Amino acid sequence: MSAKVGDDVYGEDEAVNALQETAAERFGMEAALFCPSGTMTNQIGIRVHTQPGDEVICHRLGHVYLYEGGGIASNSGCSVRLLDGEQGMFTAADVAANINPPDDSHSPLTRLVTIENTTNMGGGGCWDVAEITAIRKVCDEHNLKMHLDGARLFNALVATGESPKRYGELFDTISICLSKGLGAPVGSLLLGTKEHIGLAHRYRKSMGGSMRQAGYLAAAGSYALNNHVERMHEDHDKARILGEELAKQSYVQSVKPVETNILIFDLADGIEGKAFVAHLEQNGVLGLDLSSKTVRLVFHLDVADADFDAILSAVRSFSAG
Repeated sequence: MSAKVGDDVYGEDEAVNALQETAAERFGMEAALFCPSGTMTNQIGIRVHTQPGDEVICHRLGHVYLYEGGGIASNSGCSVRLLDGEQGMFTAADVAANINPPDDSHSPLTRLVTIENTTNMGGGGCWDVAEITAIRKVCDEHNLKMHLDGARLFNALVATGESPKRYGELFDTISICLSKGLGAPVGSLLLGTKEHIGLAHRYRKSMGGSMRQAGYLAAAGSYALNNHVERMHEDHDKARILGEELAKQSYVQSVKPVETNILIFDLADGIEGKAFVAHLEQNGVLGLDLSSKTVRLVFHLDVADADFDAILSAVRSFSAG
């Protein structure tokens, strides 16, 4: 609350400017734009690379497709080519096989490939940077742009030890979320070239995302970037331990591989996800039933060791009967 603020609509908020400059420098990119949400940064990122009637390649489980209110259609007027693959990931060969011939007027022009790292519905899976590099090569050969939905990118960086600047080299635009595991209350950043971020300013305005004294929020984001990245391995460790515990329970059918802070697991036949989530809530634990038998649990910096003990107790006390 002691941040030096101004009118960010005019670029006069010192705390916002400092956050944008720090984030862009960390990834070796030219500029950044602070927005209220990751959905907005993703949608703006797609918009700056496309024209109405173009086609966007993404995974069928991608957040930009499933959970952003049909924004690719309503904001950018684009169609979507959905790819499949384990844990929300696809390959360079998949991309190459799904690019429309640019001289065929019957099909939309393929313009953009979007990747999500870590993968939400893939259980927090981390992309292999070698595969991303191969996809980048395909995109360069076909004059396609690449956008990264990096809602949990810092979880991936901590888990793999990869460099932020490597990602800055691979993608044309990157969306990073400051809430979730980083713990800021609000906000995401779109990173890119000065030209892309100049366009992004216009699209943020048209989407109603311009803010006045946003520095109070940006200051929290700066604190998160400076203090909450390295500790993310603690969330990953908790998720791994809980995944091992869940795998022992007779009411659990399977647990997706645990790489970072997200746990997704399927319950055995006859056990409803809503019933299990209700049991957790009665024990002070919040979870999400993704379907009738699939549950998601996500760790973050506000889950203390004492809380973790309560989670383990709740998991062990659930009765399938």
